[in-house]
Amino acid sequence: MAMPRSSSRQNGFCFAQPLDFSCASPAPGQAGRPSGAAAARAGGALSNGIGSPGAASPSDSCAQPLCAPSPPDEEPPFQEGIKYVSADGEDLACGWGGFTPGCLQLCNTSKGVLFFLCVASFLQGMTVNGFINTVITSIERRFDLRSYQSGLIASSYDIAACVCLTFVSYFGGNGHKPRWLGWGVLLMGLGSLLFALPHFTTGRYEARSAAQVGLCGGNQSLPCSQAASSLSGYRFVFMLGQFLHGVGATPLYTLGVTYLDENVKTNYSPVYIAVFYTAAILGPAAGYLVGGMFLNIYTEIGREIDIAPENTLWVGAWWIGFLGAGAASLLISIPILGYPQRLPGSQRYIVMRVSEAHQLKDGSHQKASDPDFGKTVKDLPRSVLLLLKNPTFIFLCLAGATEATLIAGMSTFGPKFLESQFSLSASEAATFFGYLVVPAGGGGTFLGGFLVNKFKLRCSGIIKLCLLCTVFSLLAIFVFFIHCPNMPMAGVTQMYDGSALPGGHLNLTGACNAQCGCLQETYSPVCGTDDIMYYSPCHAGCKRVSEDLSNGKKVYHECSCIGKALLPGFGKAEAGKCTSSCVKKPLLLCFMFVVILFTFLSSIPALTATLRCVSDRQRSFALGIQWIVVRTLGGIPGPIAFGSMIDKSCLLWQDQCGEQGSCYVYQNSAMSRYTLVAGLVYKVLGTTFFIVACLLYKPPPAESAPGSSDASENGTSDLQEHKPSLPAEEDI
Repeated sequence: MAMPRSSSRQNGFCFAQPLDFSCASPAPGQAGRPSGAAAARAGGALSNGIGSPGAASPSDSCAQPLCAPSPPDEEPPFQEGIKYVSADGEDLACGWGGFTPGCLQLCNTSKGVLFFLCVASFLQGMTVNGFINTVITSIERRFDLRSYQSGLIASSYDIAACVCLTFVSYFGGNGHKPRWLGWGVLLMGLGSLLFALPHFTTGRYEARSAAQVGLCGGNQSLPCSQAASSLSGYRFVFMLGQFLHGVGATPLYTLGVTYLDENVKTNYSPVYIAVFYTAAILGPAAGYLVGGMFLNIYTEIGREIDIAPENTLWVGAWWIGFLGAGAASLLISIPILGYPQRLPGSQRYIVMRVSEAHQLKDGSHQKASDPDFGKTVKDLPRSVLLLLKNPTFIFLCLAGATEATLIAGMSTFGPKFLESQFSLSASEAATFFGYLVVPAGGGGTFLGGFLVNKFKLRCSGIIKLCLLCTVFSLLAIFVFFIHCPNMPMAGVTQMYDGSALPGGHLNLTGACNAQCGCLQETYSPVCGTDDIMYYSPCHAGCKRVSEDLSNGKKVYHECSCIGKALLPGFGKAEAGKCTSSCVKKPLLLCFMFVVILFTFLSSIPALTATLRCVSDRQRSFALGIQWIVVRTLGGIPGPIAFGSMIDKSCLLWQDQCGEQGSCYVYQNSAMSRYTLVAGLVYKVLGTTFFIVACLLYKPPPAESAPGSSDASENGTSDLQEHKPSLPAEEDI
């Protein structure tokens, strides 16, 4: 019996007895070509990626990557008319309908799919987790929205995902995954374009010049009795755009992951998934950087304005990023829609895959192995029941929810933590946090997939790796015992004369600024030459302003509350917060890096364990259910839980015409303490869930299975079948 081998004549693929396709020895001169009957049997056994030369077929250059050049005196081993077909006659060429040009087949590989899915996940992360978070303040200012209204806009994404996950993961998992993915990316692009639409349907933004606002004796303020603006109605357009973002992204992280997993070798799957998720993590970093750059451009491009980006009335060009991301998403959806249901050559990986699904005592897990299972809605309740009876899957979902809570909380309030602890501006803190998250989050995500592949871990070993990472991050989170002291602030942390505040009560008015008529609505901190921060230039008693040409910052003069030890009435102050000289800064940043690194390090292994502890036919649906649990218990309440705890450490609240707004100044010691409590609670829960998942996991009995040999696991690249190798074998 002749067996097919790779072109290197090493690490050949061995098939089980049902795939045995014996054939007579070929005649001399036909060594590189199987007989028609043998090819037909091979085509039936290997339902993907095997050409059938036994019958004439139309010219199709898609087969070129699989064809090897033959000597001039021999007939070509494969005709140009080869088509990729599955066992049921399905065309596996890349294209749209009957349009399948040969040049497209170069991308009809798992690496080609990975590239386009990485671009899609990058665009999704850049738009939803980058641009949205960057421009939300500008949108509030431009369309007169309150914070809870902008919160609804942000939550519309998760709401849409939760609504669609069950439907998409169940029916898409048993359908044509690339089409679901392509239409999803198309919807994301439409959502981005819709999000930018209000800029073009509203009138020009008129910003009132306020050069003298904030100075002693020159304070101005908008009246509090303004009627609600009709522009706030555009929040429903933003919510619809976010809803489309959520619907479009739903297939990406369920069907996209399983499509990659199904079309590569088992030991390569974690690496592919890690690369995919790394692109999704780099997207928000790009969104913050690019979005911040666009916000330095005035929203009405081409119109000159006499206010600077630091002014509270400034609105940047928030809409440009959404136009670019929307157009890019529409373009990238086209090639994704052209991919076949299965890639050529993928069937051999499905045949070789060794099941690691959790074994239920009643044997009901075997129902999911039925080829007809999950094709109708009648099987939906049974699919849910099988997953609910899988304790390993349940506890992996719960562990994922606790990790998602920390990730969502830290991504939302991490910049605020750095801003308060190190006395940074909001933009500096966001940039600082981005520099921290990109290497830690992106590196941890990729490293997690690499470790699973490097050590060829099975499901039980993967869960233990997740447990180890969670324990390390749990130990590192104790760093939040450390905090930097607050910078002294007149009227907030101390009196204007340097004495302690009586009973901790705020008192922004002192003898030095009593005649200035300062308003609490105008918060614009300045740092005096005495290294004390003041609520605003007015509260520092400053009467004149100039600009420092060396750094472009405003400098305030004749500040009556500053410099009393030197020359009263002639103190100076510079716009912005005082620089912190906290000696604990390197230690805090180092351990925060470790916490983020090990939190993301467990993400891809946990996802891989989820895919392996359920049956093959339930993988997409299992990921959908897991995302519902993660979003419902982690992604949505995470920022709320962290935010409510951090708000307890607020010293100075914004006063919006008598109503409490956002927090201006936090007590650093209390913020660190509450962050430590929240982090410990969720990390302990995550560690517990991983321990229980590991203890309850029941692997299938050890038995010889296709692909369990060293040849299948340690073979050459998973794309090697696309090289011109198979026809060149002389003993096929």
